[in-house]
Amino acid sequence: MSDLRRHSLEEGKSRDKKDWLIGSKRWFKYWYLRLMRQNSSPKNLAAAMALGMFIGAMPIIPFQSIVVIALAFLFRVNKLAAWLATCYSNAATMVPFYYFLFKVGNSVTSFSNVVFDPQNLEMAKMISAGWDVFLIMFVGGLAFGVPATIITYFFSLYIIRRYRKRRAIKQLRKRTGN
Repeated sequence: MSDLRRHSLEEGKSRDKKDWLIGSKRWFKYWYLRLMRQNSSPKNLAAAMALGMFIGAMPIIPFQSIVVIALAFLFRVNKLAAWLATCYSNAATMVPFYYFLFKVGNSVTSFSNVVFDPQNLEMAKMISAGWDVFLIMFVGGLAFGVPATIITYFFSLYIIRRYRKRRAIKQLRKRTGN
């Protein structure tokens, strides 16, 4: 392969990584701003984020969106914020996240001779393989989800209030011409 062609291939790979990083940053900024500008109180948004964090910790990946939206209606919190908060737990992160839940649940429960099998992570396969694996991951989800939910609520509340305060100051300065 010629040096020119090799150089252009390497440059293309580097550009692809850079484009991916720029695209990811843009995507996160878009959803962050969309979330911060929701017409909900900071407490409502923080509660929705906490709800989403909790549901995201449960080993129910194919049903997370349905469950979190239904609970968001029930608790009257922001649906978009609740759904967005579940997105840390998805098909791309399922194997390592479920393994983490399994390890946490295994340390809390008294089950023995239960093995984590990444080939059987679909909910139906887990249940048909035996309730033990699902139950261990569910307990792990509770053990991780409860503290993560509390932290998420207070952290989100702080971030939302800070953002809105800064935005209000910025808009006030803009109106007064300072």
